[in-house]
Amino acid sequence: METICFQKIEGGDGHNMGIDDAINYEDLRKLAKHRLPKIAFDFIEGGVEDEVGLDRNQQAFRDTPLVPRYMRNIDGVDKKTELFGHTYDGPFGVSPTGLIGLFRPGGDLMLAAAARNANIPFVMSGSANCTVEELGETAPEHGWFQLYAARDNTVSEDMIRRAEAVGLSTLVVTVDVPVHSNRERNTRNGFTRPLKMSLETRLDALSHPSWMMGYLRQGMPMIKNWLPYAKDGATADDVANLVTAQVTAPLTWDNIARYRDLWPRNLVIKGIMHVDDAVKAAEVGVDGIVVSNHGARQLDRSPASLEVLPGIVAAVGDRLTVMLDSGVQRGSDIVTALCLGAKFVFTGRATLYGLTAGGKPGAAKAIGILNNEVDLVMAQMGAANIAALGEEFIYKPLPRNY
Repeated sequence: METICFQKIEGGDGHNMGIDDAINYEDLRKLAKHRLPKIAFDFIEGGVEDEVGLDRNQQAFRDTPLVPRYMRNIDGVDKKTELFGHTYDGPFGVSPTGLIGLFRPGGDLMLAAAARNANIPFVMSGSANCTVEELGETAPEHGWFQLYAARDNTVSEDMIRRAEAVGLSTLVVTVDVPVHSNRERNTRNGFTRPLKMSLETRLDALSHPSWMMGYLRQGMPMIKNWLPYAKDGATADDVANLVTAQVTAPLTWDNIARYRDLWPRNLVIKGIMHVDDAVKAAEVGVDGIVVSNHGARQLDRSPASLEVLPGIVAAVGDRLTVMLDSGVQRGSDIVTALCLGAKFVFTGRATLYGLTAGGKPGAAKAIGILNNEVDLVMAQMGAANIAALGEEFIYKPLPRNY
């Protein structure tokens, strides 16, 4: 079992800050940045090309003011949310984030356990460093499985059967990776296939001893779910090369229909950004979609998820469950998405920063911060429960000639 190091860093006001002192997303981000070498932190932080999409995701939330309603009974704000027949203690869950083991060895299962303890869903990445079988043991009622479709259909279909065999409730098919994206931070850092790390990058890694100890113990983490499909005796690099070659599959609606036939439980498509695709998803018979631009890590000129959400909700909100991720940093972001029609919200970087900074306690800290912020925002707005949230809380400026 890994020893968790609760390191201190200099906070913005000059005091020493550890995981217990963190009060928001930015504090967790600073702690994670302090722990990680640049090559690893940039993998989490970065977008693609000019990274305008990162700013656009945030700006979309900033440009959507919430209007409070006062003189309402808000004693005991209730965040409980029913999703696919399960009642969760909050309206948000943990998005799939890959290569977690590079940032915190064993981190996938730490995040899964933190989500289970908080009674929220955790979506295990298709490039996780644990197996779907381990997820089934750790968080059988809260673990969802993300499928990156493989060029070899037998691989995808076997992964689906494995997720069903361990009793997971929800399969999330990510559709927004038709090609590998141009993540320029990774290229500059040498985080490519194969790795091309410079002397400067290696020296920077040595200056982060807490992270380096974990890396020296395990090396580059294995993408374990793919190991059964690699050659005998495959190394972590061999498996990573296999994943790189396989995950840019020519995914079509025929594949989704096939997955629908194979998967008897909740089927979700992640990465929907166009109304017509949302309508097609409803026609194919999926149970839900996640409106997502992949955290601005695929197409830099994509609109923000929040910008396209209302149109998608209007088109299919009565036919399937519409959820959202990308750009979610605050409880107010979660509430904003719910007011615009999302039934549930997912966040990736917030919980990943918490995990990186403090292991399982850090992941729990991140979830707790978001829970507290949602409570406060709902109370301030005059919304006693999730069902009360709606467009009445979204500020819409009157026409100038009103």
